[in-house]
Amino acid sequence: MPRNPNAERDNPCLKEQELSYKCLSKHNYEREPCEIYFANYKNCKEFWGRVKSERRAKGIEPYLPPVEERAAIKEEHMKSNSQK
Repeated sequence: MPRNPNAERDNPCLKEQELSYKCLSKHNYEREPCEIYFANYKNCKEFWGRVKSERRAKGIEPYLPPVEERAAIKEEHMKSNSQK
């Protein structure tokens, strides 16, 4: 559990971030075995960055969707990408 009570609200990639840290710790801070975790975290940050930009451009606030809406947004994105 993160120390910051707002961590999940403020960081949609908290799980990916924590998994990256856990991997580093497990592998004595050797980066190579954790590359997949880093890539996943980077993809997550890019995805939510695009979501924030799109919401800002459309005037939707808050720019970062609430925690309870995020799963539906990710699912919608997955569906729209699988149809392309």
